[in-house]
Amino acid sequence: MSELGEHYGVHDCCRALGVNRSSFYAWRQRQGIANRSRAKLRALLVRFHKESRGSAGARTLSSDLRSEGHQVGRYMARTLMRESGVVSCQRRPHKYKSSGVEALVAPHLLKRRFDVDAPNTVWCGDVTYIKVGKQWMYFAAVLDLFARRMVGWSFSMTPDAALTCEALRMAVELRGRPKGVLFHSDQGCQYTSHKFRNELVTHGLRQSMSRKGECWDNAPMERFFGSLKSEWVPKEGYSSAHEAQLDVQRYVMRYNSRRPHSYDGYRSPVAAEQAAA
Repeated sequence: MSELGEHYGVHDCCRALGVNRSSFYAWRQRQGIANRSRAKLRALLVRFHKESRGSAGARTLSSDLRSEGHQVGRYMARTLMRESGVVSCQRRPHKYKSSGVEALVAPHLLKRRFDVDAPNTVWCGDVTYIKVGKQWMYFAAVLDLFARRMVGWSFSMTPDAALTCEALRMAVELRGRPKGVLFHSDQGCQYTSHKFRNELVTHGLRQSMSRKGECWDNAPMERFFGSLKSEWVPKEGYSSAHEAQLDVQRYVMRYNSRRPHSYDGYRSPVAAEQAAA
């Protein structure tokens, strides 16, 4: 109507369409107010987003806008974010690609019994990712629950079963080839593979797995990876895989021999094992 009015005149357009001119002008005024109000909301949203250093998402921003007297819900805030071109920088869960083969899920034998009486009773394993340039490098680790000591690890640019098998073999060799150790992990495709299951059988180890979606079933590993990333790994990542491997291994050595752990009475894992020997 507004575009037609520029060519044929508002009077003629209203008469042709059967619309009262006063109604048309009132509608156009309301639209102008609505547009100005929406622009104000977007400007306010962008301000709050900048103040959060880019971390605020739709929930937080809707709460911020409501604190200023604007009745804006989460979904409206998401729409305003899209219109303003702002995105939350909160870390998203990393999704591994499925191998497409049958998964071998083991029972949850550990049942969160993280306190064990001796070394080489229970080992936990997990895989995390570390930024290297514009790629991800994958880090598999094996932890002995007795003193929370890291006993095996490996690195790869591919998150496959070979990565976790290499970390397991390192643990087996470093710990003197113990038998009957319970190996606990999540249900990641690396651990549910035939390749990894065969590796466990070869070394005489038993397998336990967390329940699906229950990250606390493998809490000690989650704690270690959280410490690694919050205390050591640069936020911008590493420039090369070689640099990343050397630096992460440096942290593992420090974690084992120097870093005090509350579970070990604020001794290092190595000191705790030596005291129990």
